[in-house]
Amino acid sequence: MVALVGYSFTKRFTWLCHLALGLTDAIAPAGGWLAVSPQFTPGLFLLAFAVGIWIAGFDIIYACQDVDFDRAYGLHSIPARFGMRTALRVAAIFHVLMLVALVGLGIRLQLGLWYAVGVAATAGLLWYEHRLIRPDDMSRIQVAFFTVNSYIASVLFFFTVLDLFF
Repeated sequence: MVALVGYSFTKRFTWLCHLALGLTDAIAPAGGWLAVSPQFTPGLFLLAFAVGIWIAGFDIIYACQDVDFDRAYGLHSIPARFGMRTALRVAAIFHVLMLVALVGLGIRLQLGLWYAVGVAATAGLLWYEHRLIRPDDMSRIQVAFFTVNSYIASVLFFFTVLDLFF
């Protein structure tokens, strides 16, 4: 609860606010994991990291549209601190780290072909998301943020479940 409430205030103090949001959201899969298997394992950390870094990455993308507002009101964010071009690069790095964590999770849990297909599809969707936006053209931010991220969550979940049954 502290993380959830605390996140709301992080933009007032640090440009690392995106990581605070990622941490807040990473708690959910970690909690689910611990509810089923009450032990801290590498798989738990890989899953939580993948979710957290994914959220942080797309929050950076979304924050690009607020750069002027953030600067005008003294709020902190990676785009406001470093500029949109660097922010989009950081978001891309975070999303690559997400994919690395997902691959590690698949190896650690000995998941199979369907999971690998889901991770590959996720990589394609992340590539597409980053192609939709540019520092000089944020007109497709809604598609990148809402639509593509919904597909990422759905595709990865679908193929993971498929892998567990086949």
